[in-house]
This record gives sequence, structure tokens and C-alpha cells, in this order.
Amino acid sequence: MAATASSYSITMRLNTAPDHGVVGTVATELAKAGGIVTAIDVAESSHDKLVVDVTCSATNEEHSHELVEVVRGIEGVEVHKVSDRTFLIHLGGKIEVTSKVPLKTRDDLSMAYTPGVGRVSMALAENPDDIRRLTIKGNTVAVVTDGSAVLGLGNIGPGAAMPVMEGKAALFKKFANIDAWPICLASQDTDEIVKAVEMIAPGFGGINLEDIAAPRCFEIEARLRESLDIPVFHDDQHGTAIVVLAALTNALRVVEKELTDVRVVVAGGGAAGSAIVSLLLAGGAKDVVVWDREGLLCKDDSSLSPAKAELAGRTNPRLRRGDLADGLEGADVFIGVSAPGVLKPEWISAMNKGSIVFALANPDPEVDPAEASKYAAVVASGRSDYPNQINNVLAFPGVFRGLLDARASEVTIDMLLRAAEAIAHVVTDAELHPSFIIPSVFHPDVPKAVAAAISGKPAG
Repeated sequence: MAATASSYSITMRLNTAPDHGVVGTVATELAKAGGIVTAIDVAESSHDKLVVDVTCSATNEEHSHELVEVVRGIEGVEVHKVSDRTFLIHLGGKIEVTSKVPLKTRDDLSMAYTPGVGRVSMALAENPDDIRRLTIKGNTVAVVTDGSAVLGLGNIGPGAAMPVMEGKAALFKKFANIDAWPICLASQDTDEIVKAVEMIAPGFGGINLEDIAAPRCFEIEARLRESLDIPVFHDDQHGTAIVVLAALTNALRVVEKELTDVRVVVAGGGAAGSAIVSLLLAGGAKDVVVWDREGLLCKDDSSLSPAKAELAGRTNPRLRRGDLADGLEGADVFIGVSAPGVLKPEWISAMNKGSIVFALANPDPEVDPAEASKYAAVVASGRSDYPNQINNVLAFPGVFRGLLDARASEVTIDMLLRAAEAIAHVVTDAELHPSFIIPSVFHPDVPKAVAAAISGKPAG
């Protein structure tokens, strides 16, 4: 059975007979059904009944429903209420605005608001360079989406994207002490999105584009970088690319190969795939091939879309044609940012000795990591329940911390390469292992190292 996950964790409130042995029966039956009981709390106890809260993890939503039915089938147990713990933490949203200054007296108000605030506004009108210093602009990022490519869920719209953007804002605060705010736009028109971001930009020190579908995201980013004087960073592209290059750097250390010498196959020619290719090439890779719906992208294929034709023009130096299996023959590295199940485990055996497989489609990867491990020397995925999780949280908080600290106006390829190198070097030679090529997202040195690499200032 697949591994359970806390994201499918439920709490059942049960009414039972006043027999604590019933509680043991509940735990036993849940375990038989594949659930993992993480907590049992007696909420009430009387001479005629017990009220018990049982918390357990399931493998997916369907499995959680099955576990409830298992408990309902136990004699002497009534399931009074079931709470999904993931939904509970979203009640009322996950972020809030708080004041950094006291507002307890008339004196406080006179400085924080009228009349004192007027003096500050006039000073900023006369000297706009002080806006970052005297307002939240210097530490604030807009997390902008149109809801067109949310996680692996597709085009679910701006309202449904809000929980994801809230989570992103919470991560900014947790890992880099940056105040970020979700901006979910009710348009998927490129011109309207660009105009909307340009209009709100004065209140932010940086723009984090998020979950905007390709190829629209490419034009939006390019136009905003041209028109704004603050950094614009598309995390689905550049955040992913940074962490992939960091992990690949260390995976190559494990198998004792060099980026300049290996053959790389990238599955997926969308936003993430394109950015990964660009950063790999900038980092010194010479032989990269991209596979997508059309097969192996090749510059002599006149049927490709403009975006994929451009990508093909920078890759596939040997002009390979065919499907993914053909591309993997003699390859050293597979990087998947495409779709579940596109890579059959046995195809990995056609790769060179010491092969590296990054199956990053989320939540279901291109190949089961456990199966891939039977053939590959190093395996990574986007999942937290396997070793070597490739997670953008390793990059974007530190990237924006460094950009804001440096008062940067743009993001450069050189910055991205330095960020990847910084993440990779957090893993020491003593720690490096096929099952440990990338640090934990909770490693305290990661955001500091990335910020220092971006800003050029010492880590503090």
C-alpha cells in the first residue's frame, strides 16, 4: 500500500461504550486497513459512554473515507463527526496583517496616522528613493497568479488558487521574514495581467509570478522585467531550475561525473522544463535533449510551436528523434517535469552506468521512485515521503531575501547559478550520499546562504 501522508489526516470523534478496550479495537482495525493512528484522546468520560478523538493518516482522500467506514463497522462505536485536518487549518485563511507599531493611545495614532503620517508622505514625494526605507515596499513581495496552472490541478481559477498563494506567502515569512501577499487576478489575458501588475508594483519590492500557464507566462515575465524597476521572478521556472541544478550538482558528485560531460534528457517543455534547460546550459551542460508530446524536440521539426522550436534550437545537438525511451539510450540524467507515469522503470536500464533520475511531476511522479531506485544510482522526486525531495522552498525565500537586501532591480542568470551553488554546498562531503543530495527545507543555513549568494553580502 502507498505511504500515508499528513495532508490526508483526519480526526474522528467517536462515541463508545465505557470500555477502554474498544479504543484499542479501533486502533487495531485502522492499522489493518492501512491507516496510521497518530493520536487518541479521550475528550469525555462518564459511567455510560466515552467520547474519543482518533486522529489518523491515510494515503489519499478515498482511503480516508474507507477508514471512516471501517470504524463505523465496529460494534459499540458511533462516528459522531469527522474533521479533515488540512481543511481545518485553512478556516479563515492562513495569513493575516498585524501592526508593527503600538496603536494604544491618541499619541500613537498621531504619529502612525494623521497628522504625523502626512509629513512622511511629503518627504517621500520629495525624495522617492526613501520609499523602500520608510514603507513596507523594502520587504514586501506580491505573489501573483491567474490560477491557470495551479500545482498539478490545472486551470482552476484565481479563487481556487488562493490557498496555494496564501501558503506561499506563509513560507516567505517563515523562511526569509518577508511580508508577501497573494494577488489572484480575475483575468488570463496577457495584456491585462501585465497592466495589473504594473499598476500595483509601487507597493512592492519584488514580484513573484506563480502558477501561470505556459507559454503565456514567458511573455508576462519578459514584459514585466522590461517595464518594472523591481525584480520579477517566476518561481515555477527559475525556482525549480535553481533547486534542480543544486540537486544535480550533488548527484553528479555522488556518481563522479561532470555536468559538461553528461547527456541530459528533460521531460516537459513547459515553463519549468524551459527554465531548467536554460540554467543547465548556462551552468555548462553541452548535451541536453527535451522530450514532450511531440517526441524528442529537434530543430529540424517544422511542426513545433514557436516556444518549443526555440527550445529545440538550443538543445539536442545530435538531432535525436523518437520517443522518451529513445532519448534515454546512453543518457546519464533524466529530469522529469511533465506527467505521471511517462517513464517506465525498465527504460532506465538503457541509460549509462551511474544514472540519475529526477522524477518531479507532483503529486504523482513520472516513475515510482522506489522502482526507479532499482536501476538508477541516484533518484529524487518532488515528494516528501521519499529521500531527495526537490522543493522550491529551498530557493525562493532566500532569492527574494537577497534581492530585497541588495535593492536589486532585476534577476540575472548569474544570480540563479550562484543560488544553486549555495544550496548545493550546504550539503557537506561528509553528508553527501545517494539518498542525501539536497538539504532539508528546514535547514537554517539554506535561506541565508542563498540570500548571500544573490546579494553578494555575507550570510548573517
